[in-house]
Amino acid sequence: MSHMPELESAALPEDAVEVGRIADAWGIKGWFKVIAHSADPEALFAAKQWFLLPAEKGAKNFTGTRLLPIKQVRPHSDTIVATSPAVLDRNGAEALRGSRIFVSREHFPKTDDGEFYWVDLMGLQVHNREGENLGVVKDLLATGPQTTLVLGYEVDGKELERMIPFVDAYIDKVDIAGKTIIADWQLDY
Repeated sequence: MSHMPELESAALPEDAVEVGRIADAWGIKGWFKVIAHSADPEALFAAKQWFLLPAEKGAKNFTGTRLLPIKQVRPHSDTIVATSPAVLDRNGAEALRGSRIFVSREHFPKTDDGEFYWVDLMGLQVHNREGENLGVVKDLLATGPQTTLVLGYEVDGKELERMIPFVDAYIDKVDIAGKTIIADWQLDY
């Protein structure tokens, strides 16, 4: 029987980003496996507390946002394992299964010039050099050596998609603050 650990309720910070989810218990001493959303999950390792939201599917052992203090996080073969002083045994870890993990943006490493986190590109408006609206970034695809922006746009009330390689040859400017991307791309490509 899974016994939910006593976790403090918390407000999800405005700059919180979903970075992974708790997959399952690991061992008998309260450790748990984590599935990271990023191949380079530095924010998971840097944050000393995670904000948990209930699983989107399956059993929900809590509601609202809970604060999970983190004692240790480490890679283990092809996964990540973590432990918390609030999770005392396997039953407690099992009760957290499926929980979505958010961390405050302050724990993300700084990006270099010309580097962006995918989460920062989502929702940006994309225009071409002529000022024509190409759509809104609704997804990103990692296609081999490059990333491709997936834009959503509408024609006669019909939802359509447009794809633009996120490479210097086609992307002139990314303005995170202005929520826009300027691309060397035409409406009929």
